[in-house]
Amino acid sequence: MQRILEPELMEDFEQVKAYAEADFAEPHNDFIGRLQTVFANPAFDGAVLDLGCGPGDVTKRFASAFPLCRIDAVDGSKPMLDYAINAINAQIKQRINFIHGRLPDVSLLNRYGVIYSNSLLHHLPDPAVLWQTIKKHAQSGAVVVVMDLLRPESQEAAKNMVNTYATNEPDILQRDFYNSLLAAFTINEIKEQLDAAGMPLMASQISDRHVFISGTL
Repeated sequence: MQRILEPELMEDFEQVKAYAEADFAEPHNDFIGRLQTVFANPAFDGAVLDLGCGPGDVTKRFASAFPLCRIDAVDGSKPMLDYAINAINAQIKQRINFIHGRLPDVSLLNRYGVIYSNSLLHHLPDPAVLWQTIKKHAQSGAVVVVMDLLRPESQEAAKNMVNTYATNEPDILQRDFYNSLLAAFTINEIKEQLDAAGMPLMASQISDRHVFISGTL
């Protein structure tokens, strides 16, 4: 099945609200747990870059797991950032700098010791902008962790995944999940992207619908 692009940004209020209030605790905790297996240093006090932070749930969980770091959290959707700013408690929020901007044009001043991204890659028409942004802003020895969806073999398979994993979710989330599956990349496409970018990262399929990419630059 060929990739079918979805709308790049979630800016509709009902869409943002449904996504932000959905229960993603299990996958988000899984993401943080996998990240901690790659970067087991809770005392890290350097700069972190969160690309595609959305409503800030993963950002909040990372900040709690690494209580000395400071995070630049980027998203292209202003309503998503507004939700994140209002939803995160003040103590954690003081270590997070929320930045509104779209790759590759977002203005970032720092180089970072950790760069992570959860569920951004499939939103991008050109995936190279993610890898080039990471290369541009990574310190020497930076840890990079990216997790995203994988595109199924057919639209019918995508529909079956929606029925399996999102049947109890609101219609708007089921629609977005389906569109995201169609917009995702295959693992071979991701490996080709990494090779083209000259990035020594390992991409592994970790479920029937997820890829986990990690390594050190």
